[in-house]
Amino acid sequence: MNANVEKEFRLDPLKWVVVVALVVGAAIANSYYSDILVLYRVLALVGVAVVCAAIAVNTEKGNNFWELLKGAQIELRKVVWPTGPEITQTTLIVVAVVIVTGFILWGLDSLLGYLFSLIIA
Repeated sequence: MNANVEKEFRLDPLKWVVVVALVVGAAIANSYYSDILVLYRVLALVGVAVVCAAIAVNTEKGNNFWELLKGAQIELRKVVWPTGPEITQTTLIVVAVVIVTGFILWGLDSLLGYLFSLIIA
């Protein structure tokens, strides 16, 4: 099985060279053809990005990254997201705690300011 994996990914360095060459070529072409409408240049860059992504996914590292993304998507579906009322209640609790903390800090600041004014004066 290792021999199959090695055969499958043995052209990885060449693929990465092609990806880098495409990206560099796209950057140079974008600069060279600066007089062409931006929309067309962006569409060309998107096309190059799609081709680069397709080539990169066919490498060992790209394949591992793609599997990581798929695993993250599966884990994201497993998350139990809060409902609307839970979000509202939590937000109101946070706002209330911030207001109470603000009043406590304001009171402490006022008290310490008064005490220091007594000491200094």
